Amino acid sequence: MAEYRIDELARLADTTVRNVRVYQDRGLLAPPRREGRVGIYSEAHLTRLRLIGQLLRRGYTFANIGEMFRVWERGGDLSDILGFESAIGDAWSDEIPDYLTIKDLKELFGGGVTPRTVKRSLDLGVLERDGLRFRVPSPRLLHAGVELVKLGMSVDSVLDIAENLRDKLGNVAEHMVRLVADHIIAEYAPGTVVRSEETAEMAELIRRVRPLAQQAVDAVLAQEMADKLTNVMGEHFALAMEYLQKEAAEKEGPEEGSPGRVGSGQGAR
Repeated sequence: MAEYRIDELARLADTTVRNVRVYQDRGLLAPPRREGRVGIYSEAHLTRLRLIGQLLRRGYTFANIGEMFRVWERGGDLSDILGFESAIGDAWSDEIPDYLTIKDLKELFGGGVTPRTVKRSLDLGVLERDGLRFRVPSPRLLHAGVELVKLGMSVDSVLDIAENLRDKLGNVAEHMVRLVADHIIAEYAPGTVVRSEETAEMAELIRRVRPLAQQAVDAVLAQEMADKLTNVMGEHFALAMEYLQKEAAEKEGPEEGSPGRVGSGQGAR
């Protein structure tokens, strides 16, 4: 499970350190685990913090949000509630984030690393600022980019791929999440807040859905890649065949006896 210090937690939740402390003071956010004088927050904290932010943007007050949480938690087992929040908030990948300097990036990507491409990487979430370094949320995605650049692609082209994936798969993810969420809400919380006594069952359902969703995406992506690659290569070879036929025809010239050949057939009379 990912762990965060308060400044990183606030940044990922698109809020401020001051707000995090205010939410804790008002009882909306559980206190962190302590390691000496440092507070350590979990994915469950991040999920709760993002939920608070969404509710505040929708016009709900601290009192409204606090009451909803109290109704949800009343009579519920704390471990079940924390398990439910973890099921929602835990990272869907086992990747461990990496940290790179601008020098590291230039060694990996060469001259393609410019202020513009760095900014674009930050906008896409491929990189995240961490003081004088960059946090890499997905080293696997970065490694794929490095390998594509080694094959001769430009950094801009690689970022085009990342942007397209983020856009298209983001829509797919939202559609899947809404369908699953609608099913969960209809089953466990029809017209009301989630019942605390059923949080354990909901957490288990969410955890079972996670690998199924990824398997479905992997399977469809593999099928589509194979299909599209066949089409693209087929188009390429069709054009290549046309070019070769045209080239061969130009080398041979008009056939013997053709109307346009001087001194042949009837034109010699």
